[in-house]
Amino acid sequence: MTAETETCQNCKSQFIIEPEDFQFYEKIKVPAPTFCPECRAIRRMTWRNERSLYKRKCAATGKEVISMFAPETPVVVYERDYWWSDNWDQLASGREYDFSKPFFVQFSELLKSAPLPNLAINNCPGSEYGNHNVDCKNCYLIYASIWNENVSYSRGAVECKDSFDLDTGMKIEQSSNDILSGSLYRVHFSYDTDESLNSEFLQACKNVTNSLGCINLHNKSHHIFNKPYSKEEYEIERKKYDLGSLRALQEFKKKFREFILQHPRRFAFVVQSVDTTGDNIINAKNCKDCFDVFGEVENARYVAHAKSLKDAYDGYGVGMGELIYEAVDTGLNLSRTKFNIFTHTSHDAEYTYACHGSSYLFGCIGLRSKTHCILNKQYTKEEYEKLVPRIIKHMNEMPYISEVRSGKSEVRKIEYRYGEFFPTEISPFAYNETLAQEFFPISKVEVEAKGYRWYETKGQNYGITTKTEDIPDHIKDASDNILKEIIECAHKGACNEKCTKAFRVINSELQFYRQMNIALPRLCPNCRHFERLAFRNPMKLWHRRCMCSGTKSEKQPKTSHEYENTIRHFHGADHCPNEFETAYAPEKIEILYCQKCYNAEVV
Repeated sequence: MTAETETCQNCKSQFIIEPEDFQFYEKIKVPAPTFCPECRAIRRMTWRNERSLYKRKCAATGKEVISMFAPETPVVVYERDYWWSDNWDQLASGREYDFSKPFFVQFSELLKSAPLPNLAINNCPGSEYGNHNVDCKNCYLIYASIWNENVSYSRGAVECKDSFDLDTGMKIEQSSNDILSGSLYRVHFSYDTDESLNSEFLQACKNVTNSLGCINLHNKSHHIFNKPYSKEEYEIERKKYDLGSLRALQEFKKKFREFILQHPRRFAFVVQSVDTTGDNIINAKNCKDCFDVFGEVENARYVAHAKSLKDAYDGYGVGMGELIYEAVDTGLNLSRTKFNIFTHTSHDAEYTYACHGSSYLFGCIGLRSKTHCILNKQYTKEEYEKLVPRIIKHMNEMPYISEVRSGKSEVRKIEYRYGEFFPTEISPFAYNETLAQEFFPISKVEVEAKGYRWYETKGQNYGITTKTEDIPDHIKDASDNILKEIIECAHKGACNEKCTKAFRVINSELQFYRQMNIALPRLCPNCRHFERLAFRNPMKLWHRRCMCSGTKSEKQPKTSHEYENTIRHFHGADHCPNEFETAYAPEKIEILYCQKCYNAEVV
């Protein structure tokens, strides 16, 4: 078997299917994909709304609930606890398969009638303002997180406590504004940093204490801009930087950004892993093009935000399962599943949405503890096994046709046969409500040109009582009265970041920033989230070479920065020969080193 080059149905770019990819597709009995990896990722993400929350009525009880489905979205929404109860008939929406219609037309029709839970949360007391969370207590505006307490304005938090504004962090306590970090205590404004405490503005550091504005330090304490101080000297020098003042904080951020550009970055964070490419990966084996892998993942490709996974391709938010293909928010003791959304503790399920504890499902929505169902209709085992092959044959003979505009007048037709994930245009979410807009942002004009939906936030009168410029510069001057104010976001809605235009400061937040001596934020939580997101590299890889040119780095043409090596590297005075796959795009201005050269300088 040899590699094959294909042309993406969607974007018309070429992509390669490797022999090991074909082996996986054969193993789970699906045809090779017709979309390129990036278009497949975007398509999956258009089915996951993490951060857009609304108020709407429960269709069963009439109670007003927080929901991930906008009030105008034509779906049936039940309050989560009612949805999980036995007070309604899950199979009432079931229907016969209609061989005169494409499968995805029938699935779209079912999606409008099968009840769905208002949020994707489980065991989250005092945390109804959030989504895709498990075991979160007293958390506010937190998303895609698990096992947290008193955490707010965060995404991807795992085992965190008493913290604010985190993005993809594990075991973090009394900290704020940290990204891709773990095992931190009282650490703020840090990135790619682990096992550290009582510090601010750390980049790619490990086991660092009582330090400020440092990069690439391991097992150090009392440093400022990588310069060592005695404990007494550090305390004197540290007082010069008062981060409780917004003006001083902004000046420090600017100075720190310039400082870290003068130091090398490792091409990727891939540790305790074998035969693996991607970024932000721990404990993986034979994983390619993967991102945000949190351990025990094996034989995977094109997977992101994953843990405890084996033999899986094309997934976001997947884990604790095996033999999974094209899935979103799917896992928890799952096996042999394909084309799933928000499906858990199930096996042998295809084309499912919000199904749990079930098996042998095809084209089902909102089922729990069911088996041998098609379009939410119950069948015997023998009937199911006879009908599914007929449906797959029908999907290939009568494909769903999606029309996509690639210009002012050009319309391309995309065929959805068996083996394709759900079309974006039948998603219950608009493009800009979903992860697609976060990781692959495009304008409203581009969204609508592709035939997708754009959600226009309805005009809301927040009754703004305070403008950001009227907030005291220093946290010590912010009185408890700030808790009563409706504050205008500094972006004032003039951004593409789901700006809410206004926000409040909650009591725990005010007390936290007073205790830590950190200035109050001036952006709404959504804009702060996008600000953190901008620090991250995209979930995409480029082939590049190490920038170590011998005794120093290549000079960056845009910045003229040049790093002088502190030790002789394995390649001596010659340019490093190593090449790699990295999430740093070629146009990025950072100094990029391979693992050997980086270790020589840092470890």
